Parts: sequence; structure tokens; C-alpha cells
Amino acid sequence: MELIYKGIGKRVYRDGNVLVKQFDETYSKADILNEALNHARVEETSLNVPKLLGVTIVDGKWALQGEFIEGDTLETLMQKHPEKTDEYLDFFVELQIRMSKERVPLLGHLRDKMHAKISASAYPASVRYDLHVRLDGLPRHNKLCHGDFQPSNIILTKDGTPYIIDWSHATQGNGSADAARTYLLFKLHKQDDLAEKYLRLFCAKTDTAIQYVQKVLPIVAASQSVKRKPEEAEFLSQWVNVCDWQ
Repeated sequence: MELIYKGIGKRVYRDGNVLVKQFDETYSKADILNEALNHARVEETSLNVPKLLGVTIVDGKWALQGEFIEGDTLETLMQKHPEKTDEYLDFFVELQIRMSKERVPLLGHLRDKMHAKISASAYPASVRYDLHVRLDGLPRHNKLCHGDFQPSNIILTKDGTPYIIDWSHATQGNGSADAARTYLLFKLHKQDDLAEKYLRLFCAKTDTAIQYVQKVLPIVAASQSVKRKPEEAEFLSQWVNVCDWQ
């Protein structure tokens, strides 16, 4: 097998036409099986999603086997062709909107996941309380949410067909909350200009007030903070405290 990616707690290999995603002991069996289940459920939509082929053990470690998709990630294409950034960003937002129109009723709810992460965050009780209240005040939707929708998770084949990968965080819920996470990811990657351009474009295409998405940002930032990444702590804290609490 050929190692094609090494991340924190996981390695990704190519074995012919099969992709093997191997997890270390920091991932629980339940989390790995839940990722497989999420992926299988999303496969039933009209989206292009690599087929899940199996759940197995590789060298004593749990692994997922899936269809290998030949192509470049949208992130790679944006880096190779900066002159096409606007074109690629438009494509990216259109794909996100298309995704949000899908319904996968057996997926967990984003609201429940966010409440759990707020509770698990290290912020003071008064801040956590206000975040819970803010979250409960959001409209209840059941749109398909990716949870990590960024250009690196979209593969374009030679004929331009987009495949969306990495459904480990998939839920159903408020699409603007998913957009707020995408915006936050751009900011965390120091892509401030792209973040602002993305947010304006998403809001224009969905007829959503920018203020509405911004209202969700403290919630999303708090949920991101549970990853306990020291390099993100100060930035996320600024977002969590960006609003005047009522």
C-alpha cells in the first residue's frame, strides 16, 4: 500500500482502486463505526460520494476501506490556479448549497452535537449558558451538514465531477451553522480574504443575512475549542466573546 496522507491519529493509504483510512488507538471503535455509518447514509443521497467498501483491521488497527477517486482536491486546484479563485469559490458554494438540500433523517442532529461540545468546552459557566441559549434560539432545520466543508474535502475528477469526502462529522441541522464552520476554517487557516469573500458569496446566493451567520460564529468557535489546540485557543476565545451577551 502507498501512504498518501499522514495526519494526527490516522493514516491514509492507496491500494490500487481502494483507499484505506487507518486509525490509531486515540480513536474509539464507536467513533470509527459511526463515521462508517454516517458515510453509508450519505451515500444514499444524490451527491457524488466515494463508496464505502468495508470496515476492517489493518496491522492491528481499525480501518475503513473506500473507493479511491482519482483527481485533485479543490484546495490543490486553487493553489495551482490562483487566477481562478473566484471561479472555484463559486463552484464551492454552489456545491455546498446543493448538499444542504439533501435530507438524511437518520443522521444525528447538529444542535445536539453543538450542545454537547459547548458543555465540554473550558469557558466559564455564564458563557456556556449564553451559548446554549443562543443555540436554542436558532431556527430548527434538517439540512445535510458536512461539519468540515472545505476545499481539501472536495475531489474533482478529470471530467470535473466533484466528490465530497470525509463525512465523519456529518449531521442534519442548520445550514448556516455549517457555513459558519466553513468560514471559521478559512480564518483558522489564515485565509482571511478568502473567508470574507466566501461568506459574502454564500449569503448572497442563499439570501441569508451576514449577521445571521455571524450570530452562529461564537457557537461554532466554542465547539471547535474542544479540540484543545493551543495555537487556536486565543483566536477562538475572541470569537466566543465577540458578542455582547444578553
